[in-house]
Amino acid sequence: MNNKSLILASASKRRQDIFNLMGLDFKIEISQADEHIPPCSPEQFVMELARKKAKSVHEKHKGEDICVVGADTIVSADGKIIGKPHDRLDAFRILRELSGRTHTVFTGVAVITDSEERVFYDSTVVTFEELSDEEINAYIETGEPFDKAGAYGVQGAACTFVKKVDGNFFNVIGLPAPKVYKALKELGVLWL
Repeated sequence: MNNKSLILASASKRRQDIFNLMGLDFKIEISQADEHIPPCSPEQFVMELARKKAKSVHEKHKGEDICVVGADTIVSADGKIIGKPHDRLDAFRILRELSGRTHTVFTGVAVITDSEERVFYDSTVVTFEELSDEEINAYIETGEPFDKAGAYGVQGAACTFVKKVDGNFFNVIGLPAPKVYKALKELGVLWL
């Protein structure tokens, strides 16, 4: 299925799962890129960080026939970017803020070969049910919130929090599969 070696520049188990669901043959190489991005829009933020991640891995393989995919996901509410929680209190604050409200999940993707680069994003609107403090604390006890933008994983125990999803579901998990597949086809990484 692949003409080039495909590398996913991500430690995210969720992104790896999506690549596996897509039937891709790939290797994992975790990016060591500096993840500091100057203030900007959520769209610019995720695209720039995805580009940094993919480029840092691609630079190590100059001259090889490879394709590197980097990605970054954030949540945005009221114009603020919400990343991963720093600790338990931060997770509680984030989930309290999202309770009963609508927010947007942005995932930026960079697909880089030796000759071309595609950088894009997808956005999905998510509406949460009203959450009690007890529900939030019980969810935090699962340990799920700590490595996830917005302090929740829609594919885990937080599935009960989600009232409505408008857009690509896989984007909320961390990778807009249809857009990634299209980019890989256009760059000749996939021949199907």
